[in-house]
Formats: sequence, C-alpha cells, structure tokens
Amino acid sequence: MHHQNFTKHNFYDIIILVIKVIIREEYLNRMIDAKDTEFIKVITGVRRSGKSTLLLMFKEYLLNNGIKNDSIIYMNFESAKYDDIKNYKDLYSYVKDLIKTKKVYLLLDEVQNVEKWEKAINSFKVDFDIDIYITGSNAYLLSSELSTLLSGRYIEIKIYPLSFKEYLQFNNYDKENLESKFNEYLKYGGLPAITSIKNNNELVLSYLNDIYNTIVKKNIIDRNNIKDTALLENIIKYLSNNIGSNISSTKISDYLNSNKIMEKANHQTIDNYLNMLEKSFIMYKADRTDIKSKALLKTLGKYYISDTGIRNTISGFRNIDEGHLLENIVYLELLRRGYRVNIGKTNEYEVDFVAENPNNIKYYQVTKSISSDDVRDRELRSLESINDNYEKTILTMDKSINKDFNGIKIKNIIDWLLGENE
Repeated sequence: MHHQNFTKHNFYDIIILVIKVIIREEYLNRMIDAKDTEFIKVITGVRRSGKSTLLLMFKEYLLNNGIKNDSIIYMNFESAKYDDIKNYKDLYSYVKDLIKTKKVYLLLDEVQNVEKWEKAINSFKVDFDIDIYITGSNAYLLSSELSTLLSGRYIEIKIYPLSFKEYLQFNNYDKENLESKFNEYLKYGGLPAITSIKNNNELVLSYLNDIYNTIVKKNIIDRNNIKDTALLENIIKYLSNNIGSNISSTKISDYLNSNKIMEKANHQTIDNYLNMLEKSFIMYKADRTDIKSKALLKTLGKYYISDTGIRNTISGFRNIDEGHLLENIVYLELLRRGYRVNIGKTNEYEVDFVAENPNNIKYYQVTKSISSDDVRDRELRSLESINDNYEKTILTMDKSINKDFNGIKIKNIIDWLLGENE
C-alpha cells in the first residue's frame, strides 16, 4: 500500500488494513475456545476498539483451519451493501439463501442496526447447524430480547482499547524509555488505529473527535431519541473532567446550576443519561462497596472513560490530569484481566479499587507518587484499615519502588501493566 493511494480509499478501511495483521491473541483465543459450542458469541465494546478487526481475524483463522469459504457468512451492517436489510425477516431470508453447506459459521458485525435482529438469531439456532458470532457497540445488544430468547445461551466477550502491553506491540516499540512511551499512551489512548497515525497530530485529533461524535450521535442520541443534547454533552464533559471523583445526579445538577450552564436539570433525566453513557461503553461506572459487609452502597459511584484519548479530546489535551488518568488506566486494566471492580469503603477510609474474580480479591491504591511521607502514610492507612489477608497494592509512577510495607506491596504502574502474572 502506498501513501499516495490513501485518498482513494475510505479512511477507516485503510486503518483496518494497516492494523489487522497484528493479532490480539487474548481475544482471538477466547473466540477459538468457544468455537463450535452451543453458545452465541457476543463481542461488545466501544466503537473502533477492534471488534470488526477481531471478527475478520477469526474469519482468517477459520479459513486457515479447514473451513471452506462457502461455509462462512460474514456481514458488516455498517456497510451500504446491507442497507436493504431492515428487520429480522430480511436478515433471516438473506442468510437462509446463502446457506449451502451443512455446518455454517455466521459472523455479523454491528448487528444491532437491524430491527429485532435477535428474532433472526434465535431462528437460525433452531433451523440450522450454525455457529454464530455477533458484535455490537452498545449494551442494548444484551438488554434486548436476546437475553430472554436465548436464556443464557450466549457468551459475552468484552473487548477494550489496547492495553499498554498491546500498545507497545502495535507500535513495534522496544522496552527502552518506557515512561515516554507510557505518557504517549496516556495522551493518545489505546484505540488500535491511533498506532498507525500517531505521528500526525492533526489526524489524531480529527480521528478521536470523529469517534467521539459518532458514539454520541449514533449510540446515544439517535438510539435513545434524545432531544436535550446540550444536557447530554454537558454531563459528558463533567464526567470527563471528574474522572475518579465521587459522582451523583445531585452533584451534576448543582454544578450545572452554579456555573450558570443551565438551570437545575431533572435528576431522573440525569440518571437516565448516565445509564445511556454506560450502555454506549464510553463510560464505566464503579460502584462503592462496604468492604466489611460486602454490601453495595447506593450513592456516590465513580466514572471512568473507555479511552484516555477520547477523554483528552473532550476535556482538552492541555488539561491532562495525570493522577486521575493513571487511575483510569488501572481501572481498565483490571477489567481486561477479568475482575469485577468497585470502589471500597472501610470505616472513614476509601480504597481506590476492590478487584474481585471467582477465586480472589485484590485491593489497589493508585497515586502518581508516594515520595512524600504524608501521601505514603495516607495510602498505606487506607489499605491497612482492611482487616483481611487478601493482597493489597499501591501503584505509583515512582521508579525502583517495588517493595513491601508491612505486607502491602508497592509497585511501579508501568511494571505492573507489563507484568505477566498479576
């Protein structure tokens, strides 16, 4: 591919061609492990996080492992080729006519664009020997009739923007000057396409802004028929500027009113918009939990954004709050590693993250530096207040700090992100 030909192609097609040779093995292996099981494989994640590329990689895997091309049906519903497929009846009829072999692999990209698509999926499972893989850019994919129709017969594979380890791989970076490369990652984020355009600052800004606008318009405004778009935009900006802070609809309403952005907004409307932001995968909410009783607390959760590059697009690249973005990076990494992540409360202290999986619990504090005795004592105090024997760790950007204080581990964030067995 030559640079002079770029203008003749769709920008996103070029990006996919550039990055698809790099295999995200962790996600691909999950799909391979689930292959030929009765479960429908549902791949979810924010726009441009790599779902389409993953589906194409899986198609290549099938072709390279003995599956004939006429046994694979691949459809991307963001292509104009499928504009005439409006509803589940159209989808069923179209796919039915393509089935020529006994066993079929059906790969449907952004299938939520088809009205009542889940009815077609259910019929395919009943009528054919078919292995189904679908992707979607919002959580309505799984809160629709799909859950009812399939009654648990699906596996969700959550895909996230690149981890720092993947970011190094995609850029073909070595492990020299890691802090500089990490700051680049913090600034531009981990959407896979960024790695092929990051040397063109104007193109990066345009790309991230376009992704953000598309998420807001297609996945939130159009999907929910929102009329008060100004309120939605102001909520997004507030969350983006307050990553890792305690948030409530009352706080948002008071902020908008006190800054004369708009008169007090209806709390229920704000709550609805917050829910929509979660379902679009642009924002994630971490609830607060009482560490001793394990009870979820209903107030003052925290919000984290799916990608720091998108966050910096919203709030401005000159307004980078490194401390809270570090917290955001750690939160997303814990999700990638399969943990359910909450904010911990113990007596009068708060713990940044309580990370749980079926076999373990881990506690984390995140701070840019603990070189100050006051900061170190404060972070240690929160973890020391937890009266159990699960692993407790402080993550910091300080170098050569990997040691323990009374059983509490202190690790460099970059070392932790690149660790194999965390």
